Amino acid sequence: MDANLEYQRKLYQPDSMQEKLLTLLHDHQNLILAMSVAMPPGLISVVASAIKKNQLNDINLYYMHGTQALQETLLTPELVNKFNPRAIFMSSHDRAAIKSNQPNHWLEFVPATFHQVGRLLTEHVEPHCFMTTVSPMDKHGYFSLGTNADYGASVIRKAKGVVLEVNRHMPRTFGECSIHISEVDAIIENHQPLMELAFAPPCNTDLIIAKQIAEQINNGDTLQMGVGGVPSAVLGLLNQHQNLGLHSELFSPGMVDLIQSGVINGKFKSWMQHKHVFTLAIGDRKLYEFMDDNPSIVGYPASWVNNPDVIQKNNNMVSVNAAIEVDLSGQINAEQLNGLPFSGTGGQLDFVRGAYASKNGRSFIALHSTAKQGSISRIVPKLTGGTVTDTRMDTQFVVTEFGCVNLKGLSLPQRSKALIQLAHPDFRETLEVNAKAQGLG
Repeated sequence: MDANLEYQRKLYQPDSMQEKLLTLLHDHQNLILAMSVAMPPGLISVVASAIKKNQLNDINLYYMHGTQALQETLLTPELVNKFNPRAIFMSSHDRAAIKSNQPNHWLEFVPATFHQVGRLLTEHVEPHCFMTTVSPMDKHGYFSLGTNADYGASVIRKAKGVVLEVNRHMPRTFGECSIHISEVDAIIENHQPLMELAFAPPCNTDLIIAKQIAEQINNGDTLQMGVGGVPSAVLGLLNQHQNLGLHSELFSPGMVDLIQSGVINGKFKSWMQHKHVFTLAIGDRKLYEFMDDNPSIVGYPASWVNNPDVIQKNNNMVSVNAAIEVDLSGQINAEQLNGLPFSGTGGQLDFVRGAYASKNGRSFIALHSTAKQGSISRIVPKLTGGTVTDTRMDTQFVVTEFGCVNLKGLSLPQRSKALIQLAHPDFRETLEVNAKAQGLG
């Protein structure tokens, strides 16, 4: 088979792609979109056009971390109730879409820990069609999933229809990120710059929290860093460390600087030495250019990267993630705000469990002690939304600007007392009263 001839045969213009789409996807079927940077804006527009013309009715749309393109084309008031959007992890664009479409709360949330999403979308949800952005085809007929192996690397093998949006700005990455032209049903080309996410510089509170965590990271440790000001600040404080490794759900800009300086080299990893393992990447153009054709950067499905049994294979694993609130027993809420989904379960619990199971592993949950300019305590008597991201049995270190505590081995009254000391002083007395009312005082 001549790969170039096969490519031309499967290449469509946006107008003709709409006709092809209707042969691959029918009413009431399941369409799965790649997440975040790999979410294909050109193909999304084609789908939106078909729905507007009533050519596709009541399809089920599954995805994680919606983009601006998704918000502006599919998650619009015009299309409310014409299809069923089901987010497994929500972004600011998803939240904005919900707000703009009130009182129609038609965007549904699907709870799932990240390492199980690939299984969810191939075993429990039949993948009728999968769409993603990829790098251009190489001379052997292979495209690369680039920034997003995550659930895409799992779904793309099981989907009945596979449609690609080729973008020369998508980096070519290694690992389990390849898809051959023979496995593809249709292609469009759309060479627009990739979505970029600007990480806000850490505030003073972030730096205070990050310093406490950085002090407990040793030379030779392997890192996982989540999203947020504190994980980014921790990376910025590791310039004097040596021989760190990377096995992380997220590959982010702060990691590039540490790899280029030699601080992160993977020399002492127990598993996949010298390889910087990730499942999704979000950042700026510098990040994407650094990833391109870099054999040390390897992407694998979240079903593998985030599997606690895999995570624990690296000794000295350190996991750093953020939270919305923690209750006096040590339960963590990292996904719900004011009773509504804010983000998602994601991979936090995967790494909380995997890091602690690692030999000499450590798991840190970081949060500011207050929210809304100090008017609300984030150390709470009970989780306000009732959603538990990390159980009290799983939580290890909790860190605020007022200190760091290891909850492992502490009784409920001991935990309560320790966590109250991490709260802002303005709220400690009230928390002590609540603790006594719960029998924790």
